[in-house]
Amino acid sequence: MIEVKDLHKSFGGAHILKGISTTFEKGKTSLVIGQSGSGKTVFLKCLLGLFSPEEGTISYDGKIYSELSGDQKSDLRAEMGMVFQGSALFDSMTILENVMFPLRMFTKQSKSEMQERANFVLKRVNLAEDDHNKFPSEASGGMQKRVAIARAIVNKPNYLFCDEPNSGLDPKTAMVIDNLIQEITEEYNITTIINSHDMNSVMEIGQKIVFLKDGLKEWEGSRDNVFKTDNEAVTDFVYSSELFKKVRQMYLEERV
Repeated sequence: MIEVKDLHKSFGGAHILKGISTTFEKGKTSLVIGQSGSGKTVFLKCLLGLFSPEEGTISYDGKIYSELSGDQKSDLRAEMGMVFQGSALFDSMTILENVMFPLRMFTKQSKSEMQERANFVLKRVNLAEDDHNKFPSEASGGMQKRVAIARAIVNKPNYLFCDEPNSGLDPKTAMVIDNLIQEITEEYNITTIINSHDMNSVMEIGQKIVFLKDGLKEWEGSRDNVFKTDNEAVTDFVYSSELFKKVRQMYLEERV
């Protein structure tokens, strides 16, 4: 579990995060949503330990990050997996070598042990063995996302962070990636936090949703709560398309 209490972060004279408090539970996919400039990226970087907030605390299963020593912070970072928006694979490495990279960084495993673990997680994300020795440039966008997920979980993280994991994907592939992230979250009991603007993801895997607006936590709830809320800021954001307006109307009519 990750617990955030009264988080504040500023840059220069700009107050970006304005007292955010929330919790993210193990084994659940939590989505952070909001318009550009709402503070989503800064919030995620604070959770990753890349930014230090001026006020407030972030606790990882009871360990307050700001109170840890340098070595303890390094150990905690080794428990984190990250899926970047553009996958961020190393072009000069094969798919297998990309997935082995965190093991080289954070473990003392032998080469054969690292290869065995990397092959295991690549199989878990449904990537054919024939593809393991390809380079990222030879892989489709969907394949690259699978590789990025495999790399993020290869070191058996307790916390998984995803920044716009569906960016650049067609709707069908995006749904496959969403479902894969949720399956892995539940299977390995990971605390998963996803920054997203994709409303399909919200409705598909949003077990918890945190909506940020102007650096504040405007609203939080589940995907079912999204249909029920009368918070105007949330409904304006989520139901900006006619499709989702119709979906919400159908949902409400079924419960009359």
